[in-house]
Amino acid sequence: MYEKMVESRHFEDLIKRAYFEGKQPVFNMAKGPLPGEMHLSDGQEPCAVGVCAHLAPQDSVTATHRPHHIAIAKGVNLNAMASEIFGRANGLSGGRGGHMHLFDKAVNFCCSGIIAQGMGPAVGAAMASKLRGQPDVAVAFIGEGAANQGAFHETLNLAAVWRAPVVFVIEDNAYGISVAKRAATAIERNADRAAAYGIPGVFVPGNDPDLVFDVAGEAIARARAGEGPSLIEIETIRLEGHFMGDAEGYRPEGEKDALHARDPIKLYRTRLENQGVPPADMDKIEQVAKQRVSAAFEHARQSPAPVPEDAFTTVFA
Repeated sequence: MYEKMVESRHFEDLIKRAYFEGKQPVFNMAKGPLPGEMHLSDGQEPCAVGVCAHLAPQDSVTATHRPHHIAIAKGVNLNAMASEIFGRANGLSGGRGGHMHLFDKAVNFCCSGIIAQGMGPAVGAAMASKLRGQPDVAVAFIGEGAANQGAFHETLNLAAVWRAPVVFVIEDNAYGISVAKRAATAIERNADRAAAYGIPGVFVPGNDPDLVFDVAGEAIARARAGEGPSLIEIETIRLEGHFMGDAEGYRPEGEKDALHARDPIKLYRTRLENQGVPPADMDKIEQVAKQRVSAAFEHARQSPAPVPEDAFTTVFA
């Protein structure tokens, strides 16, 4: 799990460097090798690794517009994902999807820029497995803001009625774009909403990878055993703004410094070393993970751009 956390963080560190190329001195979102919005998941890595450690390639995962940590934890091909984000022809979708619409059939992963959009497809994938008599499960990752969408309540209701083998995971980073959760959600804990649909709801505090692993293991085992869906709410943190270039004027003074003091990667490394993992082994894990990511970015930068003649390929008329 630590290796995947480091891999995700370095992946996004390299995105930061590439994203601001050509966007200075005046920030222009349309410029540079990565035009458009870019949403980073720095700080939310425990949510992804603790859940996906229990999943196999045939299990399905749907994610949000902040997807990189989940994609990496699920095993999405790094070279193809980096190429997709750079809009290259050899990307996951030939450069057409970009970073908010990653799709990798090899490990049954997809994501979307639409809030709560992945919940319905996750239930569909779960029911397909159930009808085929297969033990595969589906996991839908959403943000805390998605719990106020109609799709949240519709899918929880049907998943409970059908006893679908699906787990819903809320990554609560306390902000929906720039709106604090306390200003937009009537209850403190979204996990409490599970009771309305007769399914287990568990809150995981502290952004702790090991606690996430334990709770997710129980929920996924429950789904595989045919006992139906579960809802997990994970307290996490967003170390960056909603998107790259976000001035974050909505944050109280000192909040960012306090969040960086709780960086889960630093805290987890300290815990593992205190549990007896040699620092040299941790250094090696970090080195290997970063080399893998750096190679993927070099691969993407050297990959060809799509040719204009392919603009209408895969478009249905």
